[in-house]
Amino acid sequence: MRCVTPKLSPSCTWNTNQKNSCSYRRQRHRRGRRRRIPCLEDMDAAGLDSEGRGFACAREMWREEIGIGEEGEEAENGAPCKRRDWYQKGIAYWEGVEASVDGVLGGYGHVNDADVKGSEAFLKPLLLDRFGSGARHPVALDCGSGIGRVTKNLLLRYFNEVDLVEPVSHFLEAAREKLATDKDNSDHKAINFYCVPLQEFTPEVGRYDVIWIQWCIGQLPDDDFLLFFKRAKVGLKPNGFFVVKENTARSGFVLDKEDNSITRSDSYFKDLFKQCGLHLYRTKDQKGFPEELFPVKMYALVTDKRRGSNNGGGKTRQHK
Repeated sequence: MRCVTPKLSPSCTWNTNQKNSCSYRRQRHRRGRRRRIPCLEDMDAAGLDSEGRGFACAREMWREEIGIGEEGEEAENGAPCKRRDWYQKGIAYWEGVEASVDGVLGGYGHVNDADVKGSEAFLKPLLLDRFGSGARHPVALDCGSGIGRVTKNLLLRYFNEVDLVEPVSHFLEAAREKLATDKDNSDHKAINFYCVPLQEFTPEVGRYDVIWIQWCIGQLPDDDFLLFFKRAKVGLKPNGFFVVKENTARSGFVLDKEDNSITRSDSYFKDLFKQCGLHLYRTKDQKGFPEELFPVKMYALVTDKRRGSNNGGGKTRQHK
């Protein structure tokens, strides 16, 4: 799904002493399809929505939003419709947004330069560390690509080929038009444009050095989050890695009722990454964004256990 964008952090807070006593379990879908429900036992998942309503735990929120039942499985009646409505509402929101930098950045188009600069400072040493300096033909996937902002300003400078996946058709068409007319470097091209939501997308096996996921994974509920990364892992080349760049909540989560997206805390993300079978290779905080926005964090994730040095620049900035 597309694109959560930089967001204002909520002025209201919730009781952080309200620990998550709920746990998710692996259950078998009653209709025969196995859906893995996250087991979030060790993190504080209390949160709230953008209307100020508090939730004791993430499970309580997902039960209401997409119909996960009392025992952590989808209820037999109504759940498929609720999940479909969750995604349709998100798509409908972004279909009403202008296909421009200011549009896809939620009115904060002026953060584009700082965003690209921060992403490049994170990506460049990772490429050298993982692949060395020898001749290569690197390929990247831009997930939730929107109008191709990240592809144009960052990825095409480091990759010979970039594929874009984006479910909002007028965003993807804008990307196609913009990138097709950009002939500055014919050795670096946008190749494939997939108009598919992330929860339905499976990459080509072994095609990508880097899968870049920015301001879009918040549209996926936890179970679809896990399923996406399990599918996406097969798309990585040896030594390939994911970059996830997302807004982060101070603790627990914040549910945005306008575009049906969730802002997760750093611990929430790390718990999900672990369940995906991914290893945290490096992290870094984005700098230079307005104080009223959620903190933004970058995660490099690998499928092997070889660790990188965490030059993340200190602790994640807390919103006030």
